Amino acid sequence: QEGEGGEAQGPQEAKCLVCDECGKKLRTENDVQMHAVRSGHQSFSESTEEIKPLTEEEKQEQLQKIQERLKQRRQEKAEAEKKEAIEREKMRRKQGKELVNVKSQHDYEQSKKLVAERKREKMEERMARQRVKEQIERDRMERAAKFGKAGTPVAPPPDGAQAPPAPPKVEVVQEPKKDYEQTRIQVRLFNGSAMTQSFKVQEELAAVRLFVELNRTDGNQPFQLMTTFPRKIFTEDDMQKPLNSLGLVPSAVLMLKKLQ
Repeated sequence: QEGEGGEAQGPQEAKCLVCDECGKKLRTENDVQMHAVRSGHQSFSESTEEIKPLTEEEKQEQLQKIQERLKQRRQEKAEAEKKEAIEREKMRRKQGKELVNVKSQHDYEQSKKLVAERKREKMEERMARQRVKEQIERDRMERAAKFGKAGTPVAPPPDGAQAPPAPPKVEVVQEPKKDYEQTRIQVRLFNGSAMTQSFKVQEELAAVRLFVELNRTDGNQPFQLMTTFPRKIFTEDDMQKPLNSLGLVPSAVLMLKKLQ
């Protein structure tokens, strides 16, 4: 109702929004949404109170706070990235050390296997030579008993005397050809050093060339593989042939030859 000499008063206009949970005054809907995200508050209402504009000192203070927060976040991000880099480096070194240990153990086992195989081969060679010597001695004794020392037949024993028993005939057993599964290859480099590795006899000669290329210590000069006795220079066609077909079993020494 209108009063005497006065005008009707309408509803007052809202000047800002207020957080019902903390009482903070906010100017716009965007401010309300940002406050809700940061604080988790959900209850807001309109207010007729007007938010006073910030003074220059208050503006500078808020700007300083924002800059400090940004600086702190950058420092936290840099620290986090530094920690991640340290952890990655630790992991890389650990994996590298484990790889070296595995390779060293593998090389050690290969060396033990080569030594044991070489000992076995030498033992078999000694036993074979011993069997040959024994067979030769038995043949010599048989010939001596049959023909006598002068090379003439031995006179028959007198009547009533018992002839000495003939020595047992010993059959020569042919030694079966050994079927090797691995071969030991030594490669002499340009700088005089040597590398030794075992390969399966069915592996191609290209595997030996790849092993040299990956492990050589005399530079990266192109080369060909060759043997000195008998002298043979292996060609690209030979690279596709297995080692046992090239006569490189059970062991061989190869040398590097400068590629012409």
